[in-house]
Amino acid sequence: MTRAPNSHRFDDRGSIGSARPGRIGVVFGGPSPEHDVSILTGLQAARALSSSSQAGFLRSLYWTKTGEWFEVPNGLEASDYLGGLPKGATPLRLAVGADGGFLAKRSGRFSSKEEPLDIEVLLICCHGGPGEDGSLQGLLDLCAIPYTGPSLPGALLGMDKLAFSALMASAFLQMLPRAPLDAALPAPEFAGPYIVKPRFGGSSIGIDVVSDYESARARLGTNPHLRRGAVIEPYRPELFDLQLAVRTYPELQLSAIERPLRSGEGREILDYADKYVGSEGMTSAPHELPAKVSEEVEAQIKKMAPEVAALCGVRGVARIDFLSDGEAVYVNEINTIPGSLARHLWIDPPLGFAALLSDMVAEAVARPAASFSSAGADGSVLRVAGSIGGKLA
Repeated sequence: MTRAPNSHRFDDRGSIGSARPGRIGVVFGGPSPEHDVSILTGLQAARALSSSSQAGFLRSLYWTKTGEWFEVPNGLEASDYLGGLPKGATPLRLAVGADGGFLAKRSGRFSSKEEPLDIEVLLICCHGGPGEDGSLQGLLDLCAIPYTGPSLPGALLGMDKLAFSALMASAFLQMLPRAPLDAALPAPEFAGPYIVKPRFGGSSIGIDVVSDYESARARLGTNPHLRRGAVIEPYRPELFDLQLAVRTYPELQLSAIERPLRSGEGREILDYADKYVGSEGMTSAPHELPAKVSEEVEAQIKKMAPEVAALCGVRGVARIDFLSDGEAVYVNEINTIPGSLARHLWIDPPLGFAALLSDMVAEAVARPAASFSSAGADGSVLRVAGSIGGKLA
């Protein structure tokens, strides 16, 4: 990957340079149940950046359901991905290392060689799976490529519902009880009915409401989304969803509070279809924005949201989900790369999508998610180590 002389690199003294945000790659797709929603977010972001005077040079990078990488033309529509790979796609290879990055295979008349893509920073629009659980973030850290959104630890924490709830509880933030669900474990101390959720996942995919613990355990063998782990918590039918977006760069800022609405009478939970199956994802999903809540509920949410953001090390923009009965407020979970990057929530204060993206890119360059240093590895341990054979005796 070609970079300016002052770009983000490994440094044996523990320092990292900065890059001027100009050559931006928008990354979307990926081997995730939320692949299609990720495409929509990526296309929206690329379109908004392409019309921005701050965009500079823009490339669209598509991650397929099978884990392959391609550069695709800018300006495509969602329908161009219905048949799989869109026309005009160029195969890419992602190489790890201090000078790693995306390499494109260019075929000429007499030779075929790989050339680095000229990109300085990546805008990540991948929802769920390896694009949001830290896998992609760790790979980009090893490639020394600045990127938007959560760091590896922040991504993993946001995707792990059990670890997230334990962290919130340690900070004395109010949550419903949550426990691991495993066939070898006894029933939790709290009574049913229960909500069963994938431990690693988001967007209400794979969530079930069950009446008793035996029914919950039976879901482990029938629900494919629970194979990597599951959690269980009490189902409280009187609770409703409230959410807001948060960003910490260039300063801490909270969006308006939204109340997503369920699509039909008697619906037990807000599911994937309620959130995303619409012409514009959550922007067009049924909702109340701003939410009609009491001053007390609003105050509780706006007090807890910055604490959650600080505990999770929020980068870019995140969406924090709460539950409420109209009086009490409970932290539910955090979405570290929300659908459409939660752009529709920024009505108070008003914030345009292009400005939101520009700030995310600027943060990625100014505050790299990770830096690696070999400072302190001066050979002193090796000099006194003696023989390896002696250590094994």
